[in-house]
Amino acid sequence: MPTDKAIVIGAGIGGIATAIRLASKGYSVEVHEKNEVPGGKLYLIEKEGYRFDAGPSLFTQPVNIEELFHLAGEDIDSYFEYEKVDIACRYFFENGKILNAHTHAPSFANEMESVLGEPAGNVLQYLKDAERVYENVGTIFLNHSLHKMSTWLHPRILTALKTIRWQYMFRTLDQFNRGRFSTQEAVQIFNRFATYNGSNPYRAPGMLSLIPHLEQNQGTFYPKGGMISIPKALVKLAEKKGVKFILNTRVEKIVTVGGFAKGIISNGIFCRADVVVSNVDAYYTYKDLLTDDTAASAILKNERSSSALIFYWGMKESFSELHLHNIFFSKNYNEEFDHLFSRKKFYDDPTVYVNITSKMEVGQAPAGCENWFVMVNAPAIADADWQKEINTLKRNVVDKLSRILGRDIGAAIQVEEVISPAGIQSRTDSYLGSLYGTSSNSKWAAFLRHPNSKPSIEGLYFTGGSVHPGGGIPLCLKSAAIVSNMVPSPKTKVGPE
Repeated sequence: MPTDKAIVIGAGIGGIATAIRLASKGYSVEVHEKNEVPGGKLYLIEKEGYRFDAGPSLFTQPVNIEELFHLAGEDIDSYFEYEKVDIACRYFFENGKILNAHTHAPSFANEMESVLGEPAGNVLQYLKDAERVYENVGTIFLNHSLHKMSTWLHPRILTALKTIRWQYMFRTLDQFNRGRFSTQEAVQIFNRFATYNGSNPYRAPGMLSLIPHLEQNQGTFYPKGGMISIPKALVKLAEKKGVKFILNTRVEKIVTVGGFAKGIISNGIFCRADVVVSNVDAYYTYKDLLTDDTAASAILKNERSSSALIFYWGMKESFSELHLHNIFFSKNYNEEFDHLFSRKKFYDDPTVYVNITSKMEVGQAPAGCENWFVMVNAPAIADADWQKEINTLKRNVVDKLSRILGRDIGAAIQVEEVISPAGIQSRTDSYLGSLYGTSSNSKWAAFLRHPNSKPSIEGLYFTGGSVHPGGGIPLCLKSAAIVSNMVPSPKTKVGPE
């Protein structure tokens, strides 16, 4: 049995993946989670025959999950199944245009030309450039710490730096896209990728133009059983590797002695550890677990990402015009983001995202019905009359969807659950409900994101969406790999007992 012990605080995707990697490395691993089930933001709501994935709904880069099973020496097919989706998203515009974003680049480009009048060549060149930037830059800076000299001495670093042209850093994503496309609809489609890390396309850098590569070039996928099957499979794998999950238990403190992490206090009991990994929002890690108000305040100097308000609607009708992923765009995208980030208010005409997993498999909703995950971007705010905001937003969303689809959406709602930014903060300790920690609304945001370790406290590491490289399932899984590579092999750690 391993004698060196690692404790992971928080059973989000990044925390579970880190636990698997450390167990595979030879550590005895415990994961302490305050909620009743692992998964963090990703959990399941079941009501009257409807099943809703409560958190992330888009699955890309399955290679990150496959890598965990390979590392653990297990056959992924025994734990987890997924399939490629032909249409990444169906876009609806107020002018009546409907576009299918095929995951086959030439088909997507042809669709953009036939529906929007955007030359197919513009789309193909954009996706080709996105692939080049991702392969030359993203694979370096997303898979390695920005705070280690070894990254900057990487053999491919010169190629990466040569790829970062001025327009990627010194033009906003919106300015970058306006220089690449001739139609407003095309600009709006590619501007929306800033929301993948909770950012504002009118302030975030053009470097975010690499994000479409993940969805449109590499592909969009659907996990059998819904997104909840991801944490279920990873927990099963972790337990197979000997990881112990301690649920319904809030960690109260990270214990440090002479600059070394020595364990945690949970339920008033000290639990020794050679390695401590926080999968908790970095702000709360400092404020509550390390009682370091100065460091906590420093994190808040960086603008928070957006949050979300989500309706889970059980619809007693089916809608053939909808797909797995659907976007209903705001008429004034710039105004919407100005409300979210500058005015800190909801916009009256929000962009609406609708995810329907019952489109992919039976059992997600009763026969003839559909399970709608309906999300709008929300400001990260502390104080609000949430019931008033929910009522107003529901009315605006129902009116918008009814107008565009030509059907009374409100009359079809049979079941409803709602989660607000306040609910997200309460369940996941994400400060102000921000989904991705800090935003990417500046050209230096990637470098200002909290690192995966803290040099002044040896043995303490950080994983998950609030630290490098960022939020969302793929990046949380990458943060786990970065942490694992930083943690020394068992029996090599030194320091006072």
